[in-house]
Amino acid sequence: MSQKKQIKLGAFLPGSGHHVAAWRHPNAQPDGGLNFQHYKRLAQTAERGKFDMLFLADGLAVWDQGKGREAFSRSGQFSVHFEPLTLLSALSVVTEHIGLVATASTTYDEPFHLARKFASLDYLSGGRAGWNVVTSSAEAAAKNFSREEHLEHALRYERAREFLEVTSKLWDSWEDDAFLRDKESGIYFDPDKLHVPNHKGQHFSVRGPLNVARPIQGYPVIVQAGSSEAGQDLAAQTAEAIFTAQQTLAEAQTFYSGVKNRLSKYGRSPDHLKIMPGVFPVIGRTEEEAKEKYQELQDLIHPSVGLGLLSGLVGGHDLSKYPLDGPLPDLPDTNGGKSRLQLITDLARRENLTIRQLYLWIAGARGHRTILGTPEQIADRLEDWFVNDGADGFNIMPPWLPGGLDEFVDLVIPELQRRGLFRTEYEGRTLRENLGLPRPVNQFSKVASPELAGASR
Repeated sequence: MSQKKQIKLGAFLPGSGHHVAAWRHPNAQPDGGLNFQHYKRLAQTAERGKFDMLFLADGLAVWDQGKGREAFSRSGQFSVHFEPLTLLSALSVVTEHIGLVATASTTYDEPFHLARKFASLDYLSGGRAGWNVVTSSAEAAAKNFSREEHLEHALRYERAREFLEVTSKLWDSWEDDAFLRDKESGIYFDPDKLHVPNHKGQHFSVRGPLNVARPIQGYPVIVQAGSSEAGQDLAAQTAEAIFTAQQTLAEAQTFYSGVKNRLSKYGRSPDHLKIMPGVFPVIGRTEEEAKEKYQELQDLIHPSVGLGLLSGLVGGHDLSKYPLDGPLPDLPDTNGGKSRLQLITDLARRENLTIRQLYLWIAGARGHRTILGTPEQIADRLEDWFVNDGADGFNIMPPWLPGGLDEFVDLVIPELQRRGLFRTEYEGRTLRENLGLPRPVNQFSKVASPELAGASR
């Protein structure tokens, strides 16, 4: 008898929590973004709950959104935090099973740098590394990298596609059994099992090989978060997990089937891509208590902070010139994140929300799904999307930290386990094994490299 399909879970862990006012919660860790002991506790809690992975988002510019110094000072919880790969390298030492997924940009980095860093994390963690591939959506990032303007959206995805092609070649520089380390013969590696990528493309010229052996997992698990047309196509070709945002089961089912149906174009199996929508759970002993806990956070939002958050999520459009209690205006297309602008616009029109109501709506989950209720109710709603082809799993977004994660692990996870929907023990040692993903074959394993055979002697 085949094993019952089970939910995959990611723990999405910004320092103080996901709600825009999380740092003000009485029991939150206000300096969480730069507190290693706090992150150590979170990682170990998520591992105790048998989460597949913990996930760190990242940005390459301070999140000020042009709100002005006073407003910015109220919303700084997302502005200072550890660089993700550095933090995950440290967390790899204090965890054993949980996957470690970091965000890194294909627009403001180079393939050799990231291939080397993620290969190193995979070794440090014993095969638990994952890369959330982003093209970056914040216009402000350009000015931190000697550019006046952000690359155009289509060009960013074109670059990202080639970036991933180059990193895969670099990870495949060495075959898995290339290193003999034979003291008696003096042969350290088999020269026939080292391959020079020598990539020359439109955006990159990279000779290689990589100066790290092939990662334990072959490649780190590739995660993608873009839901635009270009993002979905890139995910269908390259991603093994998608962190996405939908509000209704119907929307989730449409996205799920749409992306899964694209996989055959690239010769891939639907099982080899896990779709994991974000979920912002507020848990109470009763539904009424959950609503009270949510309102407690909502009451901590300063209007300038809510407006700034909303402005950022709609592509940086300045909404301060519009009445707070008026409707969201028709906004032009953006060179930033297109899918989130569309999601928020659709939400505003569908629910007939004012700008104030809209920023209150997105203050916690930022366009992801908010669920308020008892542990059983939370489990019911996750199960509904899972069994009805809306998701393969979920990226859990605790409202505030550490308490929001503690509650999910102590109250919701046991309910999912009781229903047979979630593991009680890890299945394997690597992130790929726990997600049920295949280990990629080395693309050069049957290709000789005359150039390298001469160069390596």
